[in-house]
Amino acid sequence: MPTPTPTFRELTRDECIALLDRHQVGRLAFSQRERLDVEPIHYVHLDGWLYGRTQPGTKLEVLLHNRWVAFEVDEVDALFDWRSVVVRGGLYLLRAEGSDVERERYAQGIAAVRRLIPEAFTPRDPTPERAILFRIHVDEMSGRAAATA
Repeated sequence: MPTPTPTFRELTRDECIALLDRHQVGRLAFSQRERLDVEPIHYVHLDGWLYGRTQPGTKLEVLLHNRWVAFEVDEVDALFDWRSVVVRGGLYLLRAEGSDVERERYAQGIAAVRRLIPEAFTPRDPTPERAILFRIHVDEMSGRAAATA
């Protein structure tokens, strides 16, 4: 039996947002000079931002020097039955101290992450080493899909 012929299309903005909202794991892409890296992360999409957390290390050091990132989420049902969204934007660290605005953003980030992991930032946190909270602004968003007839 021959392979079915796929059709490809752009996802609408609403379809992209719905895909981001359905998932909690994506891939964060970032660069330092000539080196590119991609790492899976947990996230929560909320009001034009992707919230997540990480731990100290090389990734964080790189992101402090170049905050511009790409983030991708995919749904794959078959070879030619998939949807993919790519977000591009700036990554911002959230801090518990600082101005009222900074503290409010941090509280928003905690609340967002707790939608995914209610124990986050408590004594029962399953990944307490991931104590650095961040958010990525959705500056650009695009999506593609493939399907067979």
